[in-house]
Amino acid sequence: MNHPYLSSVIDLVRQAGAVILPHWRSELAVQAKADDSPVTAADMAAHRVLADGLRALDGAIPVLSEEDCELSLAERAGWTRWWLVDPLDGTKEFIAGSEEFTVNVALIEEGKVRFGVVGIPASGRCYYGGEDFGAWRSEANGAAEPLRVRRQPAGAFTVVASRRHSSPAQELLLSRLGERFGELALANVGSSLKFCLLAEGAADCYPRLAPTSQWDTAAAQGVLEGAGGEVLDVSGAPLRYEARESYLNPSFLALPKGVDWRESLIELANRP
Repeated sequence: MNHPYLSSVIDLVRQAGAVILPHWRSELAVQAKADDSPVTAADMAAHRVLADGLRALDGAIPVLSEEDCELSLAERAGWTRWWLVDPLDGTKEFIAGSEEFTVNVALIEEGKVRFGVVGIPASGRCYYGGEDFGAWRSEANGAAEPLRVRRQPAGAFTVVASRRHSSPAQELLLSRLGERFGELALANVGSSLKFCLLAEGAADCYPRLAPTSQWDTAAAQGVLEGAGGEVLDVSGAPLRYEARESYLNPSFLALPKGVDWRESLIELANRP
């Protein structure tokens, strides 16, 4: 099963990556947005490619991009489906010259991720998928292979951590997970690639008890769900994307579906 727009969105994500690359590891003018996060000409170039391309694909579907998000809740509340876009996720990694930045596009329907595409401009690799479609990783040459989460740790229990963002609550949870599972292996990676590590079976859990925005997570959540994973808020409910005043996500837990330690993880995340 596939979505009729998926291949077109993959092409657009690759095109956005192509306009980013000339700016990578070059002299950049970096500006600060209202929330003090950085933005560059590369972010804006990718935004234009994606916004124009998605509107040309289906003009009836609104586009919500990190670089064009000054839209009132009253306007967004009537949307039943929309594109949720981060033209350059991991801008700090990009500015630092790292390869760990991505282009993220998700189709949202009734608050749920229908499918997501995550492109890595530096390598040409692309992850894509959705709960109803499965998930794949494709290389720059077009070769693709299906993805599946792992349900048992391959050695040490591997937790994905942010390279730049943590919180006291997150550090406490990591300590508790160490008590529960023994010495942890930590996989540090930037941007939405954290979900993709789980999707390809290279890690076991990605807890995030620190701030993220909706465009940071939606596309990669689609990939993870297609690979047999799930993303929950700390109450155990699925992470959803209904229109609300703030674009910030609640804290969340990303993990394989059906694992026997699911309830234990939720309990540890909520322990005072």
